[in-house]
Amino acid sequence: MSELLAEDFHDIDAFVDAMWLESGLSKNTLSAYRSDLKQFCLFLNSSGARVNLLKVTQAEVQKYLAYCLANGVKASSSSRILSTLRRFYRYQIRENNIQEDPCSHVLSPKLGRPLPKSLSEADVEALLDAPDTNKPLGLRDRAMLETLYATGLRVSELVDLKINEINLTVGVLRIIGKGSKERLVPIGEQATDWIENYLSIGRSSLIKQNVSDAVFVTNRGSSMTRQAFWHLIKKYAVIAGMQVTLSPHTLRHAFATHLLNHGADLRSIQMLLGHSDLSTTQIYTHVAKQRLQSMHAKHHPRG
Repeated sequence: MSELLAEDFHDIDAFVDAMWLESGLSKNTLSAYRSDLKQFCLFLNSSGARVNLLKVTQAEVQKYLAYCLANGVKASSSSRILSTLRRFYRYQIRENNIQEDPCSHVLSPKLGRPLPKSLSEADVEALLDAPDTNKPLGLRDRAMLETLYATGLRVSELVDLKINEINLTVGVLRIIGKGSKERLVPIGEQATDWIENYLSIGRSSLIKQNVSDAVFVTNRGSSMTRQAFWHLIKKYAVIAGMQVTLSPHTLRHAFATHLLNHGADLRSIQMLLGHSDLSTTQIYTHVAKQRLQSMHAKHHPRG
């Protein structure tokens, strides 16, 4: 590609300086602006037409974005590039250097919504079996993992769970979720059994003389934190011999995906997860579809 025009250097420098003075942007952000604009200039001049930044048309902006996508630039990066161009040209209009913004009618590249990572049912079984349940901490951890997988709770909901919010006789949890919305979540027999074992054997050993209404406590008798549980998840993934990187949210995704794979309807899963909007839950149809397509390809004679 050819060199930049002298006036382009001047226009880019003036813009970056203005952003630094007006918005106090970080060095990294300003560097990214400068790099994006220089690459755009190089593209404009690659055909030998020597187009100045301030004489760019909407068609040229769209052509550049198409060029980026065609050459393997991710949609998220292309969206960031367009954001840089929009800010640059809004600044030029404000300074009366141009009359029309070439980006005003350019649509951002569609960002594919990332699919949540999930686990197979065999992966989940291996993870649940990882804690040493002969020890109070292991018993607590098994109960926490079982509860998380059986209910699809958010990790914050799990660690904040109080004694008076569980009813093991009926087999439900009363959860106060996002926006202080309350919902009842069934636990299931296996999770209920592990919680009972933990409460009757493990918790008293951990809490000692302390007073706490938290269901799951540390070996100091205090409430568990989200960060501490995250470390536990990663530890048990290693023990279980799993190669994937896990987070506490992974079991929530597995809960929803496995329910869907076994025939549950989206509306029920929405209620169990505490999603206020069904569209948030619908992403799991894509996860389940992937698994079903993979299973079909592997096992069907004409897959």
